[in-house]
Amino acid sequence: MAIIHLVCGTVYGAAEQLAQTLEKKLNDSGHQAVLFADPTVAAVIYDKPDALLVVTSTTGQGDVPDNLVPFFIELKNTFPLLSQLPYGIITLGDSSYGDTYCGAGNQFEELLEELGGKALLPRLNIDSLETLEPEQEALPWLEQWSAAL
Repeated sequence: MAIIHLVCGTVYGAAEQLAQTLEKKLNDSGHQAVLFADPTVAAVIYDKPDALLVVTSTTGQGDVPDNLVPFFIELKNTFPLLSQLPYGIITLGDSSYGDTYCGAGNQFEELLEELGGKALLPRLNIDSLETLEPEQEALPWLEQWSAAL
């Protein structure tokens, strides 16, 4: 089974709760999943996981949540080559924000692609206007994603 590192960007706690649910589901299915509360590139990337999972909400005008900004900036500045590291991104957002809907996920996707990572599935955007419980969409996506590892 795979070693999966999870990072989470959250404003009001929904993304964090979802990340904790996904971590438990992955561990229950035999993977070794670790959710980093205060991620650093050294801990998340250089520790050589088999895959990376980003769970994030979007804030402001499509921005990465404050708690995940230091990790995002460190990734940009240190530019560690990911050598086809499999990754997945789940983004929570509100489609009424138009062009900035799920902007944090867009930013992570662009950066991880630039670093040489490999998306196992298309990014999952969960619209808070349509889905009250993000687990309803995230758990089936996670099953497909983990099967693709």
